[in-house]
Amino acid sequence: MADPSSYRPKPGQIPDSPGVYKFRDEHGRVIYVGKAKSLRQRLASYFQDLAGLHPRTRTMVTTAASVEWTVVSTEVEALQLEYSWIKEFDPRFNVKYRDDKSYPYLAVTLGDEFPRVQVMRGHKQKGVRYFGPYAHAWAIRETVDLLLRVFPVRTCTSGVFRNAARTGRPCLLGYIGKCSAPCVGRVTPEEHRELAEDFCDFMAGRTGTYIRRLEKDMMAAADEMEYERAARLRDDMEALRRAMEKNAVVLADATDADLIAVAEDELEAAVQIFHVRGGRVRGQRGWVTDKVEAVDTAGLVEHALQQLYGEESGDAVPKEVLVPALPEDLDAVTQWLSGRRGSQVSLRIPQRGDKKDLMETVGRNAQQALVLHKTKRASDLTTRSRALEEIADALGLDTAPLRIECFDISHLHGEDVVASMVVFEDGLPRKSEYRRFQIKGRVGDTQVWHGQGQDDVRSMHEVISRRFRRYLAEKERTGEWLAESGEAPLDAAGSAPAEENGRPKKFAYPPQLVVVDGGKPQVAAARRALDELGIDDVAVCGLAKRLEEVWLPDEDDPVVLPRTSEGLYLLQRVRDTAHDFAIRYQRGKRGKRLRTSPLDDVPGLGDARKRALIKHFGSVKRLRQATIEQICEVPGFGRKTAEAVAVALAQAAPAAPAVNTATGEIIEDDDGGTAHGRESGHE
Repeated sequence: MADPSSYRPKPGQIPDSPGVYKFRDEHGRVIYVGKAKSLRQRLASYFQDLAGLHPRTRTMVTTAASVEWTVVSTEVEALQLEYSWIKEFDPRFNVKYRDDKSYPYLAVTLGDEFPRVQVMRGHKQKGVRYFGPYAHAWAIRETVDLLLRVFPVRTCTSGVFRNAARTGRPCLLGYIGKCSAPCVGRVTPEEHRELAEDFCDFMAGRTGTYIRRLEKDMMAAADEMEYERAARLRDDMEALRRAMEKNAVVLADATDADLIAVAEDELEAAVQIFHVRGGRVRGQRGWVTDKVEAVDTAGLVEHALQQLYGEESGDAVPKEVLVPALPEDLDAVTQWLSGRRGSQVSLRIPQRGDKKDLMETVGRNAQQALVLHKTKRASDLTTRSRALEEIADALGLDTAPLRIECFDISHLHGEDVVASMVVFEDGLPRKSEYRRFQIKGRVGDTQVWHGQGQDDVRSMHEVISRRFRRYLAEKERTGEWLAESGEAPLDAAGSAPAEENGRPKKFAYPPQLVVVDGGKPQVAAARRALDELGIDDVAVCGLAKRLEEVWLPDEDDPVVLPRTSEGLYLLQRVRDTAHDFAIRYQRGKRGKRLRTSPLDDVPGLGDARKRALIKHFGSVKRLRQATIEQICEVPGFGRKTAEAVAVALAQAAPAAPAVNTATGEIIEDDDGGTAHGRESGHE
């Protein structure tokens, strides 16, 4: 625990101007980012008597080892820079909202030649217009199914679209009138794009125009006694009305607004957002967060606004945002939102009427979300804590292993040998720190030929050695060893290193427990690798699949945890996660190897000319038998390229025959060669 006075800036060093500041820990990681109208006044508040600080602020300043700041010209710039740094560095003491679920959006890919309507999740992409988010994907599909009667926009995948264009036959939606079938040329790209834009306008709330237009066309068709057309238009109007009825009217004045409500206690907060467009609720989402910094409701609202609109622009930022409390820097936040939208944005607290009533509804949703989250988390946290304590007791550890790393080896008959490393922190997977290894086949001075047999033990020794050598190298590079001895850290050139960027570094943090997938031999190999590197503060165990026994180094008998043990469940989950991660990597490598061809090594030979060769000769076998003069007959091939092709095929061993796994027969091609030969040639 650091003393804040040890890194407190000297009097007069801090400027009295707007800016953004960063606190870093002893490893150089950014642990907190903040902004201030006056850096001097704000930073001075952190270096007062510790007893007068909020407990969370006290924890932050005693964890930090240095502070730095950047001066900006306006408060709006400070707001933008604060958001960028929080997103970049992911500081542990900043409030970070996390979605309580993955919300689906209705998306229209306006960036495509033929825009497509589909359900999308995850990060937003350029050239795509989004509507929502929605609570359920089925709600989007029901709405789209109704709207396709009036706006028959393409909904098929790229593969289906290309296949229909190739065969000249549209899909089922094209036959039943729910797609304009641009794949077969029923409409031009311009006409289809106009349909997609009309679809977007309707979803954006401009519904009255289309209803009135359809009604006018229906009356005109009836007057001209085109009753079938009039009936279709009537059904189209009914479909649009049903789609509109799925979103109840909540604001009678056709308001476009986002309503944000917060429910909080001393430890956590839940945020609910209702997206209202055209007076109707078009989407809803919810976030939860740990209150790791001393923050009030206004601060929570400001953080929510940053996360909600930090990546948005244009109409995605509404004209009006209703909140339960106004941010401290109201003018700066309003100016920032207006800049994101491109026009004036109103940020206010509703005082009366329908908007106040709707805000109360959003608040009740936030309160229910917080109660539900705390119920789930209490159960999960209790279970994880008990599991970690059971593991510590069973393995004789001094403390619960808050960071566990598990390693697994995967191969197929000694080929394509790979390893995986998965990380669990506080009993939860930390996917951003998963790592994959390609086994190099050399351990120390001993050559390991995996093609001649399995050697999981030596592979385990290699991967553990590589992982912890990276840890030691990172520790030395960041100067932790030298700092402990009181010397200044140096970089590779022997001079003081540049400022660390503060991001988490690969392999930089050691685990308290290493778990290997295997029994006594694998555990011994892992322990030996750590001993060779001089690491004696990391525990090692192995989990054998056969009887789910836990093996420890230098122990003749395994530790047997009860089948109902939460600790055993956690170890199994860690082991199975590493196993699945390794298998996916191994299968990917094997698939890539099987798709290779001798022609891949020919310089300057692209896919088009490979296909031309195979098409001309019919198979790789016939191509291998061809002379250089015959290869030169293929359009686009000169003698130099033909010679390179012949040399590459001569040096490559003939492909193994393909076998029908059901009958055991070798599958031959038309000239007596094998089908596998054609596949390996990228036909």
